[in-house]
Amino acid sequence: MSTNPIQGGNFIHATERRAEAPPIWERFSLRGKTAIVTGATSGIGWSVVQAFAEMGANVVIWYNTSTRGPEQAALIEQKYGVKCKAYQVDIQNAAAVEAAVDEHVREFNGRLDIFVANAGIPWTKGAMVDGDLDHYHQVMTTDLDGPYYCAKAAAKHWRRQKEEGTDLNGRKLDNYVGGSFIATASMSGVVVNIPQLQASYNAAKAGVIHLCKSLAVEWARYARANSISPGYIITEISNFVPQETKDIWKDKIPIGREGESHELQGAFLYLASDAATYTTGTNILVDGGYCLP
Repeated sequence: MSTNPIQGGNFIHATERRAEAPPIWERFSLRGKTAIVTGATSGIGWSVVQAFAEMGANVVIWYNTSTRGPEQAALIEQKYGVKCKAYQVDIQNAAAVEAAVDEHVREFNGRLDIFVANAGIPWTKGAMVDGDLDHYHQVMTTDLDGPYYCAKAAAKHWRRQKEEGTDLNGRKLDNYVGGSFIATASMSGVVVNIPQLQASYNAAKAGVIHLCKSLAVEWARYARANSISPGYIITEISNFVPQETKDIWKDKIPIGREGESHELQGAFLYLASDAATYTTGTNILVDGGYCLP
C-alpha cells in the first residue's frame, strides 16, 4: 500500500471516525506507550521524562555527556512503576541514531509511540562574523541535523506500525492511533531575540520548526509532527549568560521572569497524547508572552 498521502494534488480522504471519543483523561493517559526523549538527563528533557512516566509511559532516556542517566532511569522506575532505561547516543551520527532507535524499540515492547527530539546546544561565540566555523557546524549538526536523523529513524517504525497494526513481535498494537514526533525548537526560531547574538542557533531552530511542518504533510497517514518553542527557561543551557543580560530578558517578558522546565510539561504531554490526534504541523510558543509585543 502506498504511504504517500497526496494523489493527484489532493489528500486522500480519511474514513476513520469514532462514534464517541474516549474520556479526556483516557486520551491524555500514556499508559503502555513507549517514548524516546533525547537530551533527557537535565532541563527540559528531564521534565518531559518525568511527566511522561507519571502519565504511564515507558521512557527511553538518551544522553550524550551526562553520567547521571542510569541513576535517573532507576529513579523513574522506582517512583512511577514504568520501564525506563538510559543510553548514551550520539545524535550527530545518523547511523548511530537509527541503530539505537531499532534496538530500543525491540527492547521496549516492540513499539514506538512518541519521540521527543529535545537535545540541543547554544551558540556561545557572539557575532557570527567573528565566530569560528567549527562551532557553527557543531550547533547546526546538533540542533537541526540531529532532529532530522531522529525523525527519519522513528518514522520508519510509525509507518510500519500503522500499515501492519502490530508491534515488532507481531502482536496487535493496543492503544495506538499513530506516532507523535515533538521537537524542542525555540522562540529564537520565530523572532530574533536580543541582546545576545546567535545567528546559527536562530537559523537552526527556524529550520526545526519548518522541518516539523513539512513532516506533518509527509507523515499524514501514520504520524504527527509538531514543535514546541520555549522562551527563556531556567536550565543549564543558559548558565554561560551574564546576569545583566538575563535582566534585559526579563524586561522584555510580559510575565517578567524566566520560565521553569515544569511549565513546559503540559505542552509536551498534550502533543504526545491522543488528545492531540488532530494537531499536526503546529509550533507551540511557551515564552511568557515574549513574542507578543
